[in-house]
Amino acid sequence: MRQATAMANAAGLVAGYALDSLLGDPRRWHPVAGFGRVAGALEQRMYRPDRVAGAAFTALAVGAPVLLGVAGAVATRHRPLARAALTAVGTWTVLGGRTLRHESRVMGRALRAGDLPAARGRLNHLCGRDPSTLDEAELARATVESVAENTSDAVVAPLVWGAVAGLPGLLGYRAANTLDAMVGHRSPRYARFGTPAARLDDLLNLVPARLTGLLTVAVAPAAHGDRRAAWQVFRRDRDDHPSPNAGQCEAAMAGALGVRLGGRNVYFGRSETRPFLGDGPRPEARHLKRAARISGAVGLAALGLAAAYPVTVGRLAGAVGRAALRAGRGSNR
Repeated sequence: MRQATAMANAAGLVAGYALDSLLGDPRRWHPVAGFGRVAGALEQRMYRPDRVAGAAFTALAVGAPVLLGVAGAVATRHRPLARAALTAVGTWTVLGGRTLRHESRVMGRALRAGDLPAARGRLNHLCGRDPSTLDEAELARATVESVAENTSDAVVAPLVWGAVAGLPGLLGYRAANTLDAMVGHRSPRYARFGTPAARLDDLLNLVPARLTGLLTVAVAPAAHGDRRAAWQVFRRDRDDHPSPNAGQCEAAMAGALGVRLGGRNVYFGRSETRPFLGDGPRPEARHLKRAARISGAVGLAALGLAAAYPVTVGRLAGAVGRAALRAGRGSNR
């Protein structure tokens, strides 16, 4: 039965990834958007400008989806087909790879056509920067950086947590990542309240972000990139970014594309100056299609690892854990 459950989890991840690749995000009634509305209403009730309130909010907002995932896993414990179907729907719900690649290509077409107003109007689909004064190079840079970071956030990390923790991992990770986008940014309102959500998101992305960086290096030739150059930039620049995770992805992408990322980012009401990552010219419209191709190749590689985990490392870890538990019980007699 444990083997059937592991196979069901693996099959669900593959099927969910295929659904995302074919259909993209649901256009109406997206569960993540619904979660965001519920979390926003909860924030209004719980908000206080301190970390204790933020921790309580984060625990409730993330804990509820995790418990929902646990209930689904328990209900399908002896029903492999139902488990696979439920995992597939959950995986499709939390992934965003097709949409991410689509937005990169749309931005590239607008920039190649010289349509800066259209490109500026599209940037908010990718990140929260103020596009009003950005030129082609800055719009292209923002897109490449967003594709690099969100390949981890919207593709690799959900697959990792789905492989390790099944449906609870899928739903819990997406809830934490959504909260970080809502309250985890630096602003007067969320300077303290949003810290627990931001730290939880950082913790959950420690392994996926580094895996994303390594996979980006590995698949660089898929977009006519130099794997050796990507590795050198990844090793040299990945820890220069103020985020403990984003720099892993952005440095590898910069090396794979042969461009330089980083610089001054202007948001609505604030700005940040970040160190440069990579060598070479600033990104241009022609780099966006390559960035999307790398993102897709990284997603496929991560899917292979995630699908293999439940039936290999996951089963081994479970067997070791059960053996240790039996040994501990025997020693207590």
